Amino acid sequence: MVGGLVLSQAQHQVGIAAPSPAQAAEQAAFRGRDHRAPCASLDEARKAHARHVKLGLDRSPRHARPLLAACALADWPGSMAYAASIFAALDDPEAFDYNTLMRGYVAGGGRDPAAALRLYVDMVEDGVEPDSYTFPFVFKACAKLGALQEGRQGHLVKLGFQRDEHSQNSLISFYGKCGEADLARRAFEQMEDDERTTASWSALLAAYTRAGRWAECVESFGAMVRAGWRPDESSMVSALSACAHLGAHDVGRSVHCALLRNTERLNTFMSTSLVDMYAKCGCIENAAAVFDAMDDKNAWTYSAMLSGLALHGDGRKALEVFDAMVREGHRPDAAVYVGVLNACSRAGLLEEGLRCFDRMRLEHKLTPNAQHYGCMVDLMARAGRLDDARALIGSMPTGPTDTAWRSLLNACRIHGNLELAERALQELERLAATNAGDYIILADMHARANNRDAAAARRTEAVDRGLAQAPGYSAVEVHGATHRFVSQDRSHPRADDIYEMLHQMEWQLRFEGYKPDTSELALDAGEEEKRRVVAAHSQKLAMAFGLLSTPEGAPVRVVTNLRMSKECHAYSALISEIFGREIVVRDRNRFHRFKRGACSCRNYW
Repeated sequence: MVGGLVLSQAQHQVGIAAPSPAQAAEQAAFRGRDHRAPCASLDEARKAHARHVKLGLDRSPRHARPLLAACALADWPGSMAYAASIFAALDDPEAFDYNTLMRGYVAGGGRDPAAALRLYVDMVEDGVEPDSYTFPFVFKACAKLGALQEGRQGHLVKLGFQRDEHSQNSLISFYGKCGEADLARRAFEQMEDDERTTASWSALLAAYTRAGRWAECVESFGAMVRAGWRPDESSMVSALSACAHLGAHDVGRSVHCALLRNTERLNTFMSTSLVDMYAKCGCIENAAAVFDAMDDKNAWTYSAMLSGLALHGDGRKALEVFDAMVREGHRPDAAVYVGVLNACSRAGLLEEGLRCFDRMRLEHKLTPNAQHYGCMVDLMARAGRLDDARALIGSMPTGPTDTAWRSLLNACRIHGNLELAERALQELERLAATNAGDYIILADMHARANNRDAAAARRTEAVDRGLAQAPGYSAVEVHGATHRFVSQDRSHPRADDIYEMLHQMEWQLRFEGYKPDTSELALDAGEEEKRRVVAAHSQKLAMAFGLLSTPEGAPVRVVTNLRMSKECHAYSALISEIFGREIVVRDRNRFHRFKRGACSCRNYW
């Protein structure tokens, strides 16, 4: 999903500078004399090189060039070393030849990016002037090495290529791959409007995606479209990834429509991105429709679908998809098993999850990693088998992890085991992996047990350790725009309408016998104050705005960074029944889909 190095395919398919007409004629003449097809193996290349030596052509760049390119760009074992030996024998190699060898060093997974940089230094020291196709390879080598300072040395500007689109695009991509989205943006903005291309936008979007700056990615994608650019596959995949993380369903659906308009056939990569986007935006049916229509599924596709089903708590469907994967001859990998075990955990399918874990080890011969053990701890602990989960943590070959202990801590909250919760927190402290939420869980458990002093001590301890809890928020998407709320929020332009809607919602709920549940609210205040706080919870504000701003009958989609509380769960279920709306809430763990008074989680979360 990176913008990549977009070179002039019309000039040279492999992405290096095209030879001059005279060079091309000479190469064609040589191929005519050689009367041989292009080399298909390193052995054939050695034989062709031997003929070069015999004819005295091995030191001539223009004659050795086709063979150099064949070896540098092939994936034969030892071909890159042989290409380097051909290059070393050349008399006065030109930029074209340096580019070819650098291209080989950074090809694919990057055979030797450090060698590419050393070659660039030799090129400059030898007085060979780089051309516009040199810098994409240099920046790609720097990106693979994480060599930010080397990439920023300014040769691009010193040599006068700051206006070259290929070089500038590769600079944006380089900054993005180094995690420097702001520098990528600055490089993008330094380009004139007529210098930017689709590749420039694609590289910028990829930079935001890599940095996890999803909102800026979506915003830039919209700016790209408004500026009249036709998004390419890479930019649309970046936008889909951002939509998946933001829960921006409307924007994601628009990108899907653009893909269908601009692409004859969706490839596996694009379809997998759509599956992931729809699942994470709460539309598991659309994700399944895209998945079912695919003819060329791979392990990543199955992993995306299984992870989506896990998010929605549909363990039974996840097991069906997993069985279909095996029947169709696909071998499950570690990521696939993480998805299916998570799905079993969130659906409470204890026995099925245990069987999958055995199948992973015994049938598919995969060694469970820390993630798989974490899934099993969560599965057993949430099902009430707390002691078994604790024993499993102690037997983990990888050693106990903070994820496993935190899963146990959360399960202790669900099942009210305060003693074991204290032990889990101690282990997290021993691993130096605590966060503010861990102490808040213990504080809330002590508060429910009327241990007020212990509850206050735990909250004070979190503050003393300098652990700050991320502010809670809830967001709702309306007409492609995301509106974010915090508790008691009155900053929205339509705040008066929202609070009036909240009042109407609660008034109607009281006719159904609704009474606010403040038992989970750890607040040292009177009951009336607690009810006031609960009434203006960020999730309820987002829901109220969604009901106000979307057509009657349309789903309301809320994304929150909080864990769904029992109070908000009951409230949302009643709202879905009274207003005849589907309410889709993605909390920090999973999806809750409320319809006609019932939730898809079946009260297991």
